[in-house]
Amino acid sequence: MQKLRFAILGTGFWSYFQLAAWYELEGVECIAVYNRTRSKAEALAQKFGISAVYDDVETLLLHEQLDFVDIISDTSTHEAFVRLAATHHVPVICQKPMAESLASAEEMVHVCKNAGIPFFIHENFRWQTPIRIVKEVLESGDIGRPFRARIDMVSGFPVFANQPFLKEIENFVLTDVGSHVLDIARFLFGEAASLYCQTQCIHTDIKGEDVATVILRMQSGASVVVNMGYAENFLEHDKFPQTYLFIEGDRGSLELGPDYWVRITTEKGTLARRCPPPRYIWADPAYDVVHASIVPCNEDLLSALRGKKIAETTGDDNLKTVRLVFAAYESAACDGVIQLQ
Repeated sequence: MQKLRFAILGTGFWSYFQLAAWYELEGVECIAVYNRTRSKAEALAQKFGISAVYDDVETLLLHEQLDFVDIISDTSTHEAFVRLAATHHVPVICQKPMAESLASAEEMVHVCKNAGIPFFIHENFRWQTPIRIVKEVLESGDIGRPFRARIDMVSGFPVFANQPFLKEIENFVLTDVGSHVLDIARFLFGEAASLYCQTQCIHTDIKGEDVATVILRMQSGASVVVNMGYAENFLEHDKFPQTYLFIEGDRGSLELGPDYWVRITTEKGTLARRCPPPRYIWADPAYDVVHASIVPCNEDLLSALRGKKIAETTGDDNLKTVRLVFAAYESAACDGVIQLQ
């Protein structure tokens, strides 16, 4: 099998883990890295034995024969880099959040369609081991029809310590965390018909919101409450960066709690099992469940690039999540319900 050759655009905090996850798979090779600060690109290249280092994306695209690019740079650069890749007819994988605005995200999808190239978003939370188990339980019908659910991604973890740039983002928790957990809501329960959102800012030294609550009315009729927050407070069940769920069905309930415990309660009683993620030597234990989910996400995208399947997180699909994110901002601004149908 011929290896697919790719380049990494952006060598910040997540790039090491993203690249390490690629090398868990066969048939793929990173041949070049880019960062505007060349020394950062050189540091990553040295760790992985990559010879080609660039501080200009256009030059990289002109000189390298690529099967795709993996954009892991700041969100503000995403649209420009996608446009450049499309100009060179290079397929694109882009980190979430897709863009700084809905209009920009829509344009990125449009540009790639016009160029005839695949466009994917690296949305890995739905690929977490316990989230996939929850999906399997829902599809089994064991708890019947879900009619109400709560999704919590709330932590006192000092997220700004290793990603200080997040303090400068004017739209923070809904884009950073909401892009993940609203996608989980769609993955588990389908599309939303309406939403209502409230936001707060608990930190006094950041530009954006760090707490948000979104109430979704799904097209299925289910009500889904999504709580997210990085208030850096003290919480009894704080297992960063785990996502917790509680789902009520008409025949039972389903819970994903701390330490990856999944509990299914029906008329037969409660069945509990622990569903931890696989452990990789390169993963940061503080981000274990997230880092482990990068591998199956990459595998899904790689299969799509080879034409073997349709990826779960195409640009078109993720655009639906982006619309939820910005509808949430609209709702918070007007303190009203936003109709999505």
